Amino acid sequence: MIKTLAKSIREYKTPSIVTPILVAGEVVLECIIPFITAKLITEIKNGCDLMTIVNYGLILILMAAISLTFGTAAGFTSATASCGMAKNLRKDMFAAIQKYSFANIDKFMTSSLVTRMTTDVTIVQDAYMMLIRIAIRAPLMLGFAFVMAFIMGGKMAWIFLFVLPVLAAGLIFIGLKALPIFRRLFKKYDNLNASVQENIKAMRVVKSFVREDYEQKKFGAASDELCRGFTTAERLLAVNSPIMQFCLYCVMIFVLSFGSYTVISSRGVDLDVGQMSSLLTYSFMMLSSLMMLSMVYVMLTMSVESCKRIVEILNEESTLYNPENPIFEVENGSIDFDNVSFKYSEKAKRKALSDIELHIKSGETIGIIGGTGSSKSSLIQLISRLYDATEGVVKVGGRDVKEYDLDALRNQVAVVLQKNVLFSGTIKDNLHWGNKNASDEEIIAACKLACADEFIASFPDGYDTYIEQGGTNVSGGQKQRLCIARALLKKPKILILDDSTSAVDTKTDAAIRKAMREYIPETTKIIIAQRTASVEDADRIIVMDGGKINAVGTHAELLANNEIYRDIYISQNKAGDTDEK
Repeated sequence: MIKTLAKSIREYKTPSIVTPILVAGEVVLECIIPFITAKLITEIKNGCDLMTIVNYGLILILMAAISLTFGTAAGFTSATASCGMAKNLRKDMFAAIQKYSFANIDKFMTSSLVTRMTTDVTIVQDAYMMLIRIAIRAPLMLGFAFVMAFIMGGKMAWIFLFVLPVLAAGLIFIGLKALPIFRRLFKKYDNLNASVQENIKAMRVVKSFVREDYEQKKFGAASDELCRGFTTAERLLAVNSPIMQFCLYCVMIFVLSFGSYTVISSRGVDLDVGQMSSLLTYSFMMLSSLMMLSMVYVMLTMSVESCKRIVEILNEESTLYNPENPIFEVENGSIDFDNVSFKYSEKAKRKALSDIELHIKSGETIGIIGGTGSSKSSLIQLISRLYDATEGVVKVGGRDVKEYDLDALRNQVAVVLQKNVLFSGTIKDNLHWGNKNASDEEIIAACKLACADEFIASFPDGYDTYIEQGGTNVSGGQKQRLCIARALLKKPKILILDDSTSAVDTKTDAAIRKAMREYIPETTKIIIAQRTASVEDADRIIVMDGGKINAVGTHAELLANNEIYRDIYISQNKAGDTDEK
């Protein structure tokens, strides 16, 4: 886990290394200052002159100034290192997620990924800053102060060793109790973020059903549960403070009582006032170091679960990968399914697709129709290798899709998914997703094919019209046509429309299909639709049922011979008819 996280330090190695060095310098000087002070007190007691006092004073001021400089510099370098490491960590996580297959994405909730890249990284950032600064300073201070206390106070310094087991036992107890709580809390954090994400995304539905009060109560209950969990964990961690205070007061009582007795009884021979003063100072130093160590322990306890969650993202291997010698050229748009079966996870009991045997020639227009849950979308996702077939072989251009370079394959397979997504930016920015080098003429031509040019021209800013996040300022039909235009700009060998004209009227739907038939005849076109009207002029229509191909044929053949297709056709074209008795 540490090795994985350390890879994100990269260019911030220098400040990460310099910080402990600066901290060490600061600690050494801080530990020498009480020693010099004790000598000054002894000199004053022995009746030294003013010049001696001035010399000691100048030395102390210089050492304090240098120590302050080291401490300030360590603050700057630790902040640089920790913030830089967090920046790289977020980049690395985002890059890892971009390489995920759909199967990998299915493993994590979106809200969980967001929490890990924000809350978890912030916790690790704070822990790292504490690790390279406080976690270095505290042990060094503890060690140096103990050595100096032993030099100045002799056997009395051993009192510090007696309190360490008490403190260690308390911290171990706290850690063992707190870690499982934090593990559960971060999962609740994910669920809370999921609730927020779901609610905001479905705000129109919430308002239309007047469910604001219900959603507020649901969120409030989840928030209260999270609050209770963190309160329990914080209460456990708060026990650390009284343990430290107990150790502090025990040591102070011993040093003050036994030290004072030794000074008085030995009349300064075994322990003088200067030594007593420095011993008290070193006592405070050691105990403050222990306090710092306990803070570090608490922070690291909180960060352990965050580290695990982050490393889980970084170490997740994509289920899809390029072959050793990939093919970069897709010859044509032919598609073959050779006895293909598919399920979304190894643990799934039911196959989404079973025994698919299908052969599509390059340039054909294929319609796919079937009821909800018949796995129409699952079928087409295997073509661009968004998932890999569990059994059998999927071929594109006569070659197994697993033989292709992933980017090369997907650049030749344009998919307009059922859930259309537009990104915040201008219309032109969104269309450039299809081809970043597309000229204005190519963009306009693609939009005309998708019947989008007319409504774009009606906007005051035309193609420079700004699209809000998620495309909320355009209608569903407009969004679909923009997504089709974006796919056309890829100039693919295979174009897949996954129910992507459901929000447009039948006239526009027909116009889009006619334009595609005339202007991109060599492109293989696969149209998934709910309406038979959207596929009836296809070269062949595939009827899906229960994850299997029920029938393949033309509109006329299926209407005559296939009960499922005929029922769909009749229900859509005679929906207004009723039997009256």
